[in-house]
Amino acid sequence: MRHGSLVRKVDGGERTAPGFPQVNWDPSMQGEGAGVAAPGQVSVWVGLDVGKESHFADVLDNDGERLFSRAVGNDQADIEALLDRASRHGVPGLVIDQPGSIAQLVLAVAAKREVPVAYVPGLVMRRAADLYPGEAKTDRRDAFILADTARTRRKQVHWLDASSDELLAQLRVLNGFDTDLAADQTRITNRLRDSLTSISPVLERALGNRVHQAGVRDLLAAFPTLTALREAGPDKVRAEVARRSPRLASKVAGAVAKALAAQDVTVPAEKAAGRVIAELSGELDRIFTRRDALAKEIEEVFLAHPFGEILASLPGIGPRTGARILAEIGDGSDFASGAKLASYAGLAPVTRQSGTSLNGESRSRRGNHRLKNAMFLAAFASLRDPASKAFYDRKRAEGKRHNAALICLARRRCDVILAMLRNREHYQPDRNRAAKAA
Repeated sequence: MRHGSLVRKVDGGERTAPGFPQVNWDPSMQGEGAGVAAPGQVSVWVGLDVGKESHFADVLDNDGERLFSRAVGNDQADIEALLDRASRHGVPGLVIDQPGSIAQLVLAVAAKREVPVAYVPGLVMRRAADLYPGEAKTDRRDAFILADTARTRRKQVHWLDASSDELLAQLRVLNGFDTDLAADQTRITNRLRDSLTSISPVLERALGNRVHQAGVRDLLAAFPTLTALREAGPDKVRAEVARRSPRLASKVAGAVAKALAAQDVTVPAEKAAGRVIAELSGELDRIFTRRDALAKEIEEVFLAHPFGEILASLPGIGPRTGARILAEIGDGSDFASGAKLASYAGLAPVTRQSGTSLNGESRSRRGNHRLKNAMFLAAFASLRDPASKAFYDRKRAEGKRHNAALICLARRRCDVILAMLRNREHYQPDRNRAAKAA
C-alpha cells in the first residue's frame, strides 16, 4: 500500500492517469445523455470531505497518485469546476461519506453531470482511517482516505442511485422529518412523565402511559397538578377528557379520583411543576397533530410512487414502514439477491468462529438501522397473515425467542420484497403457497 501521496506536498501540475487513454471521454458530454459511467469505468477518484460551507477534495488516479487537491465551496459553480477539472484526467467518480442534507447540492450536480457517486459509511470510514499512517483528523486526510478506499474497494463501497426520482426524494425528506418529530415526541413524553412523578408518583402511574391519548393531554394541560384536579372536581375532569377521548372519560376520571385519594401531601414547587406539565402537554399535542398530518402526506406520496402499491400489497407493510423501506432501497436494483439486501439491513446473522473456543452465529449490530427497524416492524405487523404466523411459530418451536423469530421472518421477507420490486408484481399469497407446495 502506498502512503507517500498522503503526506507529499501538493504540486500545482496535473498529470494524466497512466494507462488510461483520454479518448472516448469528453467533459462536455456530461449531462448531455452520455449516461452515468459504471463503477468499473471510473479512473479518477474524487474524494470529497463534505462540509456545511465548504468541502475539501483530493483527486487520485487509478494507481493512487494524487492528481490535485483543493478546497471546494458548497455552491454549484465550484462543484462543477471540480468535476470538470477531474474529468480532464479520465472518467471521474465522486466519493463521499455524508449523503445527508449538506451533500444534496453535490449529489444534484453529480447527477446532472452524470458522474457516479460512491458512499463510504461513517463506521467504515473510521475503520479505514486506522489503516493509514498518522492520527490527525483533517479534511485533507479524510478526503484522501475516501478516494483511496473507493479506488481499492470499488466493488465493496455503496454506489448511490444517481437517477432523478422526485417522489423518492420527497419520501426521504418527509421520512427524515418524521424521524425528528418521533424523537421529539419521545423526549417530551419522558420529560412530561418525569414532571408528573415529581409531584405525584401515583398520578403518573394513572396517566403516564395514556399521554398518547388526546383527552389525557387536554386534561393535563388544563389541570396539571393534584391541587388543580381537586378544585376541578370529577365532572370537569370527565368532561375535559370526553371532548377528544370519550371512551376513556370514565376510566380516566376514576383513575384520577384514586390518585387524589392516595395522596393528600402537596410537594414543594407544585405550581411551578404544574406550569411545566401544562406546557409540555400542549407541545406534545402539537407534535402528535403534526405527525398525523405528516403521515397522511407520506401515505399520499408513497402510494403515488410506482412501487408504493406493490410494497403495500405485502402483509404488514403500511404507509409509514413502506415509505421508509422504499426510501432506503429504491427499486432494489442495487442488491443482487435477498441475502445482499438482508446483509445491508443488518438482518443476516454474523458467523463468529475462532478455533474450537468460539463457533456460532449472532445478531448483526451493523447495517442500515432505519431499514432494519422498518423491516422488523413490518414483520411484527404481518403476524396476522397466516403464512407469516406459521413461519414465526415454526421458528419459536425451534427454540428461538420472540425477537429472534421476528428477525428470521424479516430476513425471509427480504427475498419476497426484492422479487416483487424486480418483477413489478403485487404480493400473491396463493401463488407463493402453490410454489412452496410444488
